[in-house]
Amino acid sequence: MTMHTRNSKRRGLLDCIRGTAAIEFAVIGGVFSAMMVVSGDLGLAYYANMQVQTAAQVGAQYAVVNGARAFNATAISNAVTTATSTTGISATPAPVQFCGCPSGTTLTTATCGTVCADGTGTGTYVRVTAARTYSTLIAYPGIPSSYAQSATSTVRIK
Repeated sequence: MTMHTRNSKRRGLLDCIRGTAAIEFAVIGGVFSAMMVVSGDLGLAYYANMQVQTAAQVGAQYAVVNGARAFNATAISNAVTTATSTTGISATPAPVQFCGCPSGTTLTTATCGTVCADGTGTGTYVRVTAARTYSTLIAYPGIPSSYAQSATSTVRIK
């Protein structure tokens, strides 16, 4: 075999591009598939968190509609757990009724029937908390496989 023949065979192998697209697709396709799974998992986590927030709001709405007559923590908890089709949502800690004085964006707990600093009487409030634990679809390095989601809603009922 002459030197010219060997060089032309090497040049032919270097110039050959058959299969390059398949290799590129395998690499890029794997990366895109992994990105799709992670995006889907994060989307499900975000959706589940929105459902937890909705459940807390539904519990607070139930307290507004029914709480002024008689506070019922069990009924409010039932409203929280049945508010959405997402499973695993609980009213934890249990809904509580308390009196308080609003001041700007804060609410200070006070004895019922007393006068607040601004001269108004205390209001009656209900605090509803919804909670759920979200578990990821697969284990990711450096990210916990499950984490708590919670939302709290406080409303004045009287």
